[in-house]
Amino acid sequence: MRERDIETYLRDRVKAAGGRAYKFVSPGNAGVPDRLVLLPGGRVVFVELKAPGRHPTPLQVIQQQRIAALGFDVRVIDSLEAVYELIREYAGR
Repeated sequence: MRERDIETYLRDRVKAAGGRAYKFVSPGNAGVPDRLVLLPGGRVVFVELKAPGRHPTPLQVIQQQRIAALGFDVRVIDSLEAVYELIREYAGR
């Protein structure tokens, strides 16, 4: 499975849950997560997508830690099952 297939599935599942999954690009800030996921009820999740078995780069980890230190949820998703779990977790709140 390719990263973009997981990304498409994430986007579709978030939309079906009533949310938005914006492509996140921050000029001058390399390594930021791929998607900014906004879900009903004011829930925000930054998502770094990876192909199965792949891991974030050291710079991506630093950016994830910075975002998490501000109190935001940051996830690394590398499977369709992880997308399902994210939606299930937030839909259950």
